[in-house]
Amino acid sequence: MKILLTNDDGIYSEGIQILKKYLDNIAEVTVIAPDRERSTIGHAMTLRKPLRIKKVKINGDFWGFSLDGTPTDCVIVGLLEIMKDKKPDLIVSGINQGPNLGDDIFYSGTVSAAVEGAMRNVPSLAVSITGFEDFKFESAALFTKKIVSNLMKNSLPSNLVLNVNFPNIDYEEIKGVEITRHGKRVYQDEVKIIHDPQGTTHYWLGGELPEGNIEPNTDFEAIDNNKVSITPLSLDLTNYQMMPRVKDWAKIWNFK
Repeated sequence: MKILLTNDDGIYSEGIQILKKYLDNIAEVTVIAPDRERSTIGHAMTLRKPLRIKKVKINGDFWGFSLDGTPTDCVIVGLLEIMKDKKPDLIVSGINQGPNLGDDIFYSGTVSAAVEGAMRNVPSLAVSITGFEDFKFESAALFTKKIVSNLMKNSLPSNLVLNVNFPNIDYEEIKGVEITRHGKRVYQDEVKIIHDPQGTTHYWLGGELPEGNIEPNTDFEAIDNNKVSITPLSLDLTNYQMMPRVKDWAKIWNFK
C-alpha cells in the first residue's frame, strides 16, 4: 500500500514524525507537508505565487518533501507531481496537535487535506488528538496504524473521508471506538484591539478554549467517554431538508 502523508502543523512537527514511524511498518509512505505551521488555514489553495519543494533530511537521511504552501497545496502537488507515477492508495493527514471536532472541520487544514484527496478520488483519513498539551502521539499513532491496517483489507470508495479524533490518553486507557456524527462546537471568540507605538490600530482574534455540546452519537460524546471518534464526512454539503422550503420561497420571489 502507498500512502501520501501530510498535515497542517508542518513537516517538523512531532505528530507527523511519530505517525510516519508507525505507518512505515505497514506501507510505503511519502511525506509531503507544509514547511511551517499552517493551522486553521482551511481549504486554502495557493494561486498567486509559485511554490517551492525541498527535500528534507532527518539525522542525515531523506525523510520527505516540504512545500511552502498549504495542506491542500501539498495534496495537489503530491498527486500531480511527486507521486504522479505511483498514485497513493490512501491519504493520511495528521496527527494534528489539537481536536478537529464538530464545526472545527470547516477551519481545519488537517481535514481539508483529506477532503482534497477525496475530491481527487483518493480515499483519505484525517487524524487529530484532542488535547492542547502533553500530547499522547504514540497512542494515537499506534491506533491509526490499526485503523489503516483494517482499511487495507477493504475496497475503499474513492470519495471516502474519515475524520478520526483520539482522546489525549495512553493507549491502554482508550475505551473503544465509536462511529459518530460531528457535533456542535461552541466558540468563545473575542476581538482584541491593540495599538502599536505608531498609534496604528490592530485587531487580534482570540478568546477562551472552545467547548462542545455533548450530545448522543456525536464526536464530542465519544471523546468525553475516552473513546476514539470516527466520523465519515460527505463532500456533498447540500441541505436536502431545506430544498422544499427554498423551492416554495422561489415561487413567490420576483426575479424579473
